[in-house]
Amino acid sequence: MDKNYYKEYFRLERNHWWFKIRGRIILLLIDKNFGYSPKKSLKVLNIGAATGKTSEILSKYGEVTSLEFDADCCIFAKNELGLDIINGSILALPFPDDSFDLVCAFDVIEHVENDLLAISEMKRVCKKGGMLTVTVPAFMSLWSHHDIVNQHYRRYTQTNLIKLFTANELNYNKLTYYNTLLFIPIYIFRVLSKLVPEKWIRSGAGSDATITSENGLFNTLMEKVFSLELYLLKFLKFPFGVSIYLSSKK
Repeated sequence: MDKNYYKEYFRLERNHWWFKIRGRIILLLIDKNFGYSPKKSLKVLNIGAATGKTSEILSKYGEVTSLEFDADCCIFAKNELGLDIINGSILALPFPDDSFDLVCAFDVIEHVENDLLAISEMKRVCKKGGMLTVTVPAFMSLWSHHDIVNQHYRRYTQTNLIKLFTANELNYNKLTYYNTLLFIPIYIFRVLSKLVPEKWIRSGAGSDATITSENGLFNTLMEKVFSLELYLLKFLKFPFGVSIYLSSKK
């Protein structure tokens, strides 16, 4: 991919409303379900690190090892940003068994055809008593050009995500949809966007994140609405949403 794509993604990861609040939701749910203590330093594996923002937020837990499948992205991260990211695949993780306390794959397994093997590899490198955590896009009814340009194989429901983990002899200790408050407008947009030529509404990489400026009023408004879920998720789980979070103890 063009280097400008990674520059765009680096900016989006740090400024776009979806990335910003998703990161805070991930930390909230990990803290709540893994018994985080600032006195305990963990070994963390972040699979699909991209341009490194998720590795930055995970560093609060301890030493983070970052892995990214796209070789050009790894080169960009090292040369342009000074980030140490290993080039490798979730389908063949280059680490020994039982290496990490916390194994994360945020919006990753939808990118691989064999997601069953992906979870198996995550389980293999996770220590006994450690935690695996994933986020994935939800509902095939939301499938759009956004999924195509991001090279997704599928979107999930809670039911088929649970089946994926139970097939690997893993239960879950936290499961919830999120990005629920914005589900209806996002659903309407994705349905209507199929009727409009993509070049009219998308720029750059072509994902939904590029439709509006990440520094404009709309971005601020969406961030404020989405951030309400940070409070609600402390007390409840959502029955539907644009994305799903699942964590499982090995």
